[in-house]
Amino acid sequence: MPDGLAPLIPVLLLVLAAEFVNGWTDAPNSIATVVSTRVLSPSQAVIMAGVLNIVGALVTGTAVAATVGKGLVDPDVISLPVVAASMLTIVIWSTIAWRYGLPTSESHALVAGLTGAGLAVAGPSVLLWEGWRKVFIGIGFSTLLGFSLSLMVMTGLYWLLRHTSPSSVRGIFSRLQILSAAFMAFSHGSNDGQKFMGVFALALLLGGAILQFQVSVWVILLCGTVMGLGTAFGGWRIIRTMGFKLTKLEPVNGFAAEGSAAFAIVLASLFGIPLSTTHTINLSIMGVGATKRLSAVRWGVAGNIVLAWILTFPICGLLSWILAHLLEAIL
Repeated sequence: MPDGLAPLIPVLLLVLAAEFVNGWTDAPNSIATVVSTRVLSPSQAVIMAGVLNIVGALVTGTAVAATVGKGLVDPDVISLPVVAASMLTIVIWSTIAWRYGLPTSESHALVAGLTGAGLAVAGPSVLLWEGWRKVFIGIGFSTLLGFSLSLMVMTGLYWLLRHTSPSSVRGIFSRLQILSAAFMAFSHGSNDGQKFMGVFALALLLGGAILQFQVSVWVILLCGTVMGLGTAFGGWRIIRTMGFKLTKLEPVNGFAAEGSAAFAIVLASLFGIPLSTTHTINLSIMGVGATKRLSAVRWGVAGNIVLAWILTFPICGLLSWILAHLLEAIL
C-alpha cells in the first residue's frame, strides 16, 4: 500500500474489531431462541448464523450499507479520525455491555458514534437528514413490529393449535424453528451485517483506496467472516440472557419470535432502513412471552436491557466526540 494510504490500515483494523465485537453482542440475537429451545446446539447455530449472515448481505443489495456509509454524516467533510473514533467507541461500550451479558444495539452505537465524532470535527452541518429519517423509521419498525407482530402471530398459533397435544406441537415446531432461525440469521445479514460493511467502504473512500463509495464482495465476505468469528468466540453470554433469562421459550415461541422479527428486518432492509436487530428480536421475545401472561416475562431483566439501549445513544455520542477531538489532535 502506498505511504499515503498507510494511515488507513489501523482504521480498517478498528472497523474489523468493531465488527468482531458486533459478533459478540448483536449477532447472537439471531440464534438465541433456537439455542434456548435446544432445537440446535450452539455450534450448529453459530455455523448456520455465520453462513446465512453472509448470504443475507450478498443477496439483498447494499442499501443499508449505503445509508450508514454515506447517508448519516457527509463523507465530503469528515476524515478517517471520525471513523476511528466511532469504531473505538463501539469496541469500548459493547465490551462493557458484553461483560455483563447485556445485548446492546450496535446499530445505535454506530449511529451515535458517527454522529458524535462528526459533530466534533465538522459541527451540525455534517448531519444528513435523509439518513436520519431512515434511522427514526427503523426505531419505529423495531419497536412496533417487533412486539406487536410477534404478539399477533403467537396468539394466532395458540388458537390454531388449541386442539393439538403439547408433544405434537413441540415435534412440529422443533423442525419449523430451524427454518425460522435460518430466516432470522439471513435477515440479520441483510440489515445489521451491512452496517459495518458500509463503514469499511467509507474508510476506504476517506483513505483514498477507492474513488467512489461502493461495497465490494470481498468487503462483504471479510466483514461477515469476522462477525461470525466474534459470535463463535463470545456470543454465549448474550444467548444466555436472551434465550434463557428473558422468558421461558418453547419451539413454537421461538418460531413466532424469529419469524416476526425476521419479517420486520427484511422489510426494513429492502427500503435501506437501518434498524436494531437487538431491539426487534428482544421485543419479539417479550411479545410471545406476554401472550402467556405478563408475568411470564422477567421484566427486571427486560428493564436492564432497555436501560442499556437508552444509555447507548448519549454515552456513545459523548465518548466518540471526545475520542474524535483526541485523534484529530494526535493525527
